[in-house]
Amino acid sequence: MRFLHTSDWHLGRSLHRVSLHDAQAAFLDHLVATARDERVDAVLVSGDIYDRAVPPLPAVELYDDALHRLAALGVPTLMISGNHDSPRRLGVGARLIERAGIHLRTDPAAVATPVVLSDRHGDVAFYGLPYLEPALVRDEFAVETTAHAAVLGAAMDRVRADLAARPAGTRSVVLAHAFVTGGQPSDSERDITVGGAAAVPAAVFDGVHYAALGHLHGCQTLTSRLRYSGSPLAYSFSEAAHRKSLWLVDLDARGEIHAERVDCPVPRPLARVRGRLETLLTDPALARHEDAWVEATLTDPARPDEPMT
Repeated sequence: MRFLHTSDWHLGRSLHRVSLHDAQAAFLDHLVATARDERVDAVLVSGDIYDRAVPPLPAVELYDDALHRLAALGVPTLMISGNHDSPRRLGVGARLIERAGIHLRTDPAAVATPVVLSDRHGDVAFYGLPYLEPALVRDEFAVETTAHAAVLGAAMDRVRADLAARPAGTRSVVLAHAFVTGGQPSDSERDITVGGAAAVPAAVFDGVHYAALGHLHGCQTLTSRLRYSGSPLAYSFSEAAHRKSLWLVDLDARGEIHAERVDCPVPRPLARVRGRLETLLTDPALARHEDAWVEATLTDPARPDEPMT
């Protein structure tokens, strides 16, 4: 089975008060085109679809248009809510739009209810674990602590129990929004330490063939079966060196993974430079950054007069 793994769209976000609406629209065009051209069997979106709980109308329109186009292709799309999303708002109409092949997982109580897709090798069970705020879900999962590892571990226990009751050979994929130990953060992720320890060990996801992770904005591989797709655009200058991409994943009959990166469009690069103002303005080596958004750190011994002009 072939699927695309993406996350952290953050629709509605800006960069230092500059709108990224057009860049996000270009990414969604790219996503739909890739799903079509690569003939994928599913698209996975691992949380933070929106940048805030009540997104602006243009962001909602982007989201709506993308789902209509994916549904028109006949590509099942699985999405979970992230820590930036409002689960209740994102999940409105979930049972209705599921008829169009758009599967939203925003309810913690439904973590062990998979979307089951089939290929010539049999069934693949896709489990959606939305962002689990410990203080809000500890009763649901009957845990005593407010650590993310506790609630996510309890959720994964439910996943493994459901999987064990399925026919032998059923392959499994989990979508989760979390900070997994070993992942490298950037400046644009919202801190999720409120309510308890943030990091969860990679072993939490033992027993499934692939974990499609969201939350961290850099594309990274923790193990061959445990990957972050990262955000499709840079949302802070700490991401200036990131290569933004999607994961194109093939899951074979034995559950083995082959994954390759598909680069996302770069509407405008980011650059970080450091030095004295005169040097930054005259150094020919910096000409390559003329079309970039630039973060400049000045090292002049005295503050230059109106350096921004």
